Amino acid sequence: MVKMKDSGIEWIGEIPEDWKSVKFNAIYNLRTKKVSDKDFPPLSVTKKGIVPQLDTAAKTNDGDNRKLVKKGDFAINSRSDRRGSCGISKYDGSVSLINTVLFPRNSKMDPRYYDWLFHTTQFADEFYKWGHGIVDDLWTTNWQDMKNITLILPPLSQQQIIADFLDKKCTEIDDISAKIQKEIDTLEEYRKSVITKAITKGLNDKVLMKDSGIEWMGKIPREWKIGKLKFFVEVQSSKKSLEDMNGRYIGLENVEKNSGKYQVSNSKYDPGIYDSCEKGDILYGKLRPNLAKVIIAPFDACCTGEFEVLKAHNFQNEWIKYYLLSDGVTKMATAATYGTKMPRVNWDFVSNLPLPIPSNDEIDKITDYLDTKTTEIDKVILQKQKQLSLLSDYKNSLIFEYVTGKKQVPSVGEE
Repeated sequence: MVKMKDSGIEWIGEIPEDWKSVKFNAIYNLRTKKVSDKDFPPLSVTKKGIVPQLDTAAKTNDGDNRKLVKKGDFAINSRSDRRGSCGISKYDGSVSLINTVLFPRNSKMDPRYYDWLFHTTQFADEFYKWGHGIVDDLWTTNWQDMKNITLILPPLSQQQIIADFLDKKCTEIDDISAKIQKEIDTLEEYRKSVITKAITKGLNDKVLMKDSGIEWMGKIPREWKIGKLKFFVEVQSSKKSLEDMNGRYIGLENVEKNSGKYQVSNSKYDPGIYDSCEKGDILYGKLRPNLAKVIIAPFDACCTGEFEVLKAHNFQNEWIKYYLLSDGVTKMATAATYGTKMPRVNWDFVSNLPLPIPSNDEIDKITDYLDTKTTEIDKVILQKQKQLSLLSDYKNSLIFEYVTGKKQVPSVGEE
């Protein structure tokens, strides 16, 4: 059994007796060279590491003023609202100036080991503690402070053994998580198909059908009518103070994608004037990728300006909600968005989309069916999301226990 000692580092705790403690700048140097993304491909620093920048990523107009990253460098986003966004680069490239880029000082360290250490929640919290700023989302940790963070230095052979073990073990966990996420994605697609079928075909497979004249709808029940959405809803634009709404606020984070469900949030908002909604209004996320976020307001509240607030006139708001959640509407609304940095829906286009109109009795039956069916699907999704959460907690615990030496890598045959 390995003999342990107090590391003297609060966030690390005990470590094996032969391990040392070092300052950050004893193992990493700062890279400061400025480059252009024309010469060095743009990279993004994410929670999953350093990856080639997506074409859809928000970009600055200052592509000539970026930081050089070389293969093997460690980069970390200095802002607290990007907590956990860091990694060892597999590429030569460039990153935005908000990132701190470091390269190893010597051969006494295995960058893979430190990559695992830096991805622990404990390090993320410690990194945040050394930051400065006015408010949380403007809080940054620069190199002048970061270099004084105390880290641990196991013998190089131990670093390599731990990194090899975590590479293998965490890949196994990630594979299981990816399988569960694929099951969740499949269930969400199934939910969309259930909604789309019900609002275009109804519940009776034997009813006579007619051609709707609309490609994505196809055939609809013969007795149904078609109207334009704008004749059944009106955009609301009133503003209220948070005090007027008893502190109630609905943000995009409160709304589950594709489900029409609302979750209570503990987020706190500053007193002030906001867009508002009344109980029963339809809140429609108008920024991509939030077009699939639609709910019926559960109470009078202030809300984010990223919602289109709609009031249904003499028509079932639940029907409008499910219509806006349907696959056909979501795809057409996405295609009609405009803007590059923050693409938003063209509401004039969406408001002119064709709305299928059954009888009131049939609307009631269909929305009741969809309430029940989507709730059943959501229960299964929730169970799988809990599995993902447990796996994530297990992975985080596993990484910390091994990178700090509290658990030793088992010999072959002992796992």
